[in-house]
Order: sequence, then structure tokens, then C-alpha cells
Amino acid sequence: MATVFFASYLIGLRDGLEAALVVAILLTVLARSSRRDGRTPLWWGVGLAVLVAGILGAVLTYVATSLLGGVRLELFEAVTSLVAVAMVTWMIFWMRRSARSLKAELTGRLTAALGMGPTAIALLAFVAVIREGVEMVLLVFSAAQAAAQTIAPLLGMIAGVLSAVLLGWLMNRAVARVNLGRLFTWTGVLLILVAAGIAKYAVHGFQAAGALPGAGNLAYDISHTVEPASWYATLLAATVNLTPSATVLEIFTWIGYSAVVLLAFFRPARPARPARPAAPPEQEQQAARAEAGA
Repeated sequence: MATVFFASYLIGLRDGLEAALVVAILLTVLARSSRRDGRTPLWWGVGLAVLVAGILGAVLTYVATSLLGGVRLELFEAVTSLVAVAMVTWMIFWMRRSARSLKAELTGRLTAALGMGPTAIALLAFVAVIREGVEMVLLVFSAAQAAAQTIAPLLGMIAGVLSAVLLGWLMNRAVARVNLGRLFTWTGVLLILVAAGIAKYAVHGFQAAGALPGAGNLAYDISHTVEPASWYATLLAATVNLTPSATVLEIFTWIGYSAVVLLAFFRPARPARPARPAAPPEQEQQAARAEAGA
């Protein structure tokens, strides 16, 4: 239970840190703009995002435990895992692109929202936080299903979020000195490996439901030498879903996703093309006459 708790704690801490960082930036902008009246709608937006994420987690858990069973449950968990992988992959590259300009982008949006009223401020905070909340809920839900646990992932996620809130309060005092590029790089790599494990679990669910072939075609099986209930086996299963036994398609999915996404993640950004200098007026006229003569 402790290892599953720790795995969910890492997920809650990672996504909670990103949400806390966004909130810290918004609070800093409000303070520097002498608009402390914007704090109340901002916190309303944050609270609503947390509430919606909590409702989503409760709905997923209720559907999985009360309404579905057997093949339908396997398919439901596999589909939600694929949704989590798709959303996490998009978020990874969005954060990579926005790392350097995130503070300026949020500052610009909040400045515009201040002129539109409290509702706009609350909506901006809601949108900024709900992305991390939904991602975190999907990740923890998939990890909980893969680890066959119930309460430990929830407790770990809550502890991780509380730790992120504390760190976010500290970052609120030093947000200008936070190296967002380095922060998002290391957390991005961790999240890529977590997403690879969830993609592997999705394949496992589809194979168990009979939607994909190869359920009995094992790539390896070391469960007779590695105790599945040991702390290290549970930790690997709960974080990156490396289990003592796996099918060929599961391993191919894990390695393929990790390799492709990591290569794309660390690929150098293309330098912007320099603007073409404008031609002098005389050259433009000569070019126009030449085109007209042609």
C-alpha cells in the first residue's frame, strides 16, 4: 500500500505543482497591478476547477465499481487510459512550448480579464487549473486500476496536492526566479514514462477484453523470481506499469511510445526564419515592370 501511495503522491505533486505555479503567477500579477480585488474571483475559479476534477474522479470510480464488470469494465478502463495518454501527451508538449512564455502569456490574459470583470478572472483561473486537475484524475484512476488498489492512490494524490500547495505558496514569493524550462523538462520526462505505462495498461485491458489479440503471447514472465507484491514491483507497476509479466504487444507499446515521445520531446526547436528584408522602391518597380512585360 505504501508504494502505491507514493506513486500517486508523485502524480499529485507533479500536476499540483504546475497548477500551483500557474496560480502563483496570477497572484503575483494581481499584486503588482494593485488589483487585490481580483483575488476573490480567482480563488472561486480555482475552487470550481478542484470541484469539477473531484466530481470527475467520483464519477469514474462509481462507473468502474458499481455499473460495470467483466469485459465492459476492462474496455472502460482501457478507453479511459487512452484518453489519459492522449491528454497527457498534449499537455507535455504544450508545457514544452509554453515554458519560456508562460508567465508573459498568463500576464497578458489576466490583464485582459481584469478589464472584463470578476467573471473573466474566475474563468481564466478555472481553465488554467482544470487542465491539470483532469489530467491528474485520469492518471491516478488509471494507476489505481493497474495496481488493483482503492484508497491508497486517492490518499497519495491528496497528500501530493497538499504538498504542491505548500510549495506553491513558497513559489508565490519567488516565482520570478523559478526556472520553468528546467522544471517542465524533468517533470515532462517523468510524465512521459508514466503515460507509457498507462498506454501499456490500455493494451492489457483491450487484450483482456478480447478486443486485441496476443493475450497469451508473453514477452517475459519473471513472476516466479520477482514477487509481484514486493515493494519494488508494486512501485514500478504503480508508476510506469512495469510488471513482472507482460505480453509482447504491451512491451512494444511501452517502448514504442517512450522512444517516439522522448525523441520528439528533446528534439531541438527549429530556429525562426529571419524576416526577408524589403526591397528598395526602385527594385520593386523594376520587378513589377518585368512581371508586366512577361
